Amino acid sequence: MTRNDRLIIALDLPSVDAAEAAVGAIGDAGAFYKIGYQLMPVGGLQLAARLGEAGKKVFLDFKFHDIGATVERGVASVAQLGGDFLTVHAEPDVLNGAVAGRGDDPRLKILAVTVLTSLDQASLARMGIDMALEDLVLKRAEFAAEAGVDGVVASAREARAVKARFGDALAVVTPGVRPAGAGADDQKRVVTPGEAVKAGADYLVVGRPIVAAPDPGARAAAIAAEIEAGIEAARASAAP
Repeated sequence: MTRNDRLIIALDLPSVDAAEAAVGAIGDAGAFYKIGYQLMPVGGLQLAARLGEAGKKVFLDFKFHDIGATVERGVASVAQLGGDFLTVHAEPDVLNGAVAGRGDDPRLKILAVTVLTSLDQASLARMGIDMALEDLVLKRAEFAAEAGVDGVVASAREARAVKARFGDALAVVTPGVRPAGAGADDQKRVVTPGEAVKAGADYLVVGRPIVAAPDPGARAAAIAAEIEAGIEAARASAAP
């Protein structure tokens, strides 16, 4: 896996035209793209198929959350798009339905959303959840492992704990990543790319700092280089 493969660029943009312009500006520095709710209803599904045909990897961030049978049918339909990652919520019935819907598709990986990076401990308290945030992430990761999904979406602040408990059984995809000096925007549990990789994140999701940059390709390449430096630092610290 190359450093570009570890960087997932979020195309959280208002139109397919804007997304395609961003992909063009990023060029060879972009290998993996995320399509979520904003693009989905305005041509995002068709864009996902075109990106796949062009040799790009595609993360379908749809966060399915329904009864298991409905999720199963939805995932079976999504699998026809040829995506690489698909998110669902980390509840046992949802996860089991997603795995059944994916079937033996060799490409599509199912990711369980643990706790959104826009939430913190106070946010959980307002929702009536008194479990420590990291413990909740680990509990939901446990559901994911039991269901046989491929990975979890979690903040880098919990990635180390997930890796310590589950090792390579679960890939960790980390949103809320901001290069040094970038604003947090609507995220609460943010880290830099280097910090995320050192914490054990396998893939990093970065959107606005790239697509809104004056030179998106250069910014993506710089973040990919920071990812590589973080990997080397993690290897060096782990060496005997």
